[in-house]
Amino acid sequence: METSESAAQRSRITVAQLGRSDIYRDYERAFRETTGLPLKLRPLEAFDLPHHDDPNEAPFCALMAQSNKSCAACLQLQQKVEQEARLEPKTLKCFAGLCDSAVPVRVGENLVAFLQTGQILLHQPNKAEFSKTTRQLLKWGTEVDLKRLEEAYFQTRVVSKRQYESILRLLAIFAQHLSTMSNQLSIKEAAGEMPSIARARVYIAEHQAEEIALKDVAGAVNMSAFYFCKTFKKATGMTFTDYLARMRVEKVKNLLLNPHKRVSEAAYEAGFQSLSQFNRVFHRIAGESPSVYRDRLHRPEKK
Repeated sequence: METSESAAQRSRITVAQLGRSDIYRDYERAFRETTGLPLKLRPLEAFDLPHHDDPNEAPFCALMAQSNKSCAACLQLQQKVEQEARLEPKTLKCFAGLCDSAVPVRVGENLVAFLQTGQILLHQPNKAEFSKTTRQLLKWGTEVDLKRLEEAYFQTRVVSKRQYESILRLLAIFAQHLSTMSNQLSIKEAAGEMPSIARARVYIAEHQAEEIALKDVAGAVNMSAFYFCKTFKKATGMTFTDYLARMRVEKVKNLLLNPHKRVSEAAYEAGFQSLSQFNRVFHRIAGESPSVYRDRLHRPEKK
């Protein structure tokens, strides 16, 4: 089982890969311009203020980030959102009544990241709620310019509940797209590595349909199995076994574009040695069974 530390490391690598992609950057720009809200793709266990210095950061939240006590309250909220949004989108309110939401990005069975937005009110700001907020700040001993804070609070973006639910649905759809992309990107990202790793990738691609072992690849690039294993993991962020499995799954996906190709045929052509192993690996990486994937791929569009 993957440890929390290794899961967090894999998450940081995946987020870096996705964040550099053109499709993510285009979506992030379009999302900000269309909704006026902040957006952040966060790795697991980031424990920071996701929207700090975002172009669309709420003025009230920017002021809160300047105080240790209120900043700590915001960090606690981020931690709670992350804990509760592991399986589905979750929205929580901070002590001042502002909403923050996280949408999970899952790759197969693994949670790898969150799409996070928020810093909005679902109702018009009012004096009573602001007074309650200031009482809490005074109780914490927070030093803040109340006049500036009040101005910032009443500038908070107000979104109707229905509109905000639609925004979160869009993020959930995009999260599914990122999930599909991540496997392709994780393989593609390995392309810019040291020459020996590049040669190893070529060798793997040429022999992926065969029974191929780590010692075979290590020998092909003149490395010991131990040193190759360590170097490959450092360069790609994946073990040799995981990398090979992902390449084979991508091969199966390409083969299944042919509606006449049977799942079992695609599995053996891609190099899987047994259907039980194939089904297990495909489900872990793709998040669904190969038969469900194939049916979804060729399901007639509803008119």
